Amino acid sequence: MNFLQAAEFIRNDLRLKTLPVAVNFLREKAALPEKTRQPSVALGKRVTICQGVTMARVYGWTVGLTQEDLICVPAMILFGFTDAPDQSATLARLFCDVHFISSPEKALSETGGMHRLANGEFEALLLTPLAKSPNVPDTVVLYGNPAQVMRLAQAYSYIAGERTPGQFGGKVECADYLIAPFKTGKPRVVIPGMGDRIFSMTQDDEMVFALPGKDLEILLQGLHEAGDKIGARYPVTFYQNFQPEFPKYYKTLGKELGIF
Repeated sequence: MNFLQAAEFIRNDLRLKTLPVAVNFLREKAALPEKTRQPSVALGKRVTICQGVTMARVYGWTVGLTQEDLICVPAMILFGFTDAPDQSATLARLFCDVHFISSPEKALSETGGMHRLANGEFEALLLTPLAKSPNVPDTVVLYGNPAQVMRLAQAYSYIAGERTPGQFGGKVECADYLIAPFKTGKPRVVIPGMGDRIFSMTQDDEMVFALPGKDLEILLQGLHEAGDKIGARYPVTFYQNFQPEFPKYYKTLGKELGIF
């Protein structure tokens, strides 16, 4: 697939404000391409995973994230960048400590259902603007407003015949839009969490549609064809074939003026 053409079509068709992002999980950090920016080297700072996504989708950077580049404890647990002996229990304890949940039992119930990578399963995360992706992405991430994400869901379901799932917890959502499509082989609709909004400047109106890279062609075909018989597209076309009704004072004056 020509990723440059695919990225340009998606962005232009939906008028996206930021770039589609290609994501690859790398077994070895040595596999990071040349000229990849690692924040610990390029900026002299450790960052969050969602900041890396912003650097790719807003700056257009190719970003490599390893354990040395990261500082977000909950995300590092789920992405396997720590030696936490029990990822679910460790994250559940943190959720209780910061009052993100009301009891240890409920915390374990929530964290047990969150998508994760095993400790040391991958050494690096590669985040690249889709247009410059050197590989078939494991995951493709698209940020948009609710109407744009609706259109992406329409496009996917046109070919796949399935509705797009989502889990919403308001925290550590990077695991849901990066790991979940890779692990499940299915797309996701995600409401970015607090970390995304505090650290990576995700805007109040932004949501995420993420899908496995192997399904990118499905999405493109769907955007071309879904709803074409009724002119479905973005921006959504307003319906104007109606006669407005006005308050009685307007009608009274209108009668005096011979309008009605």
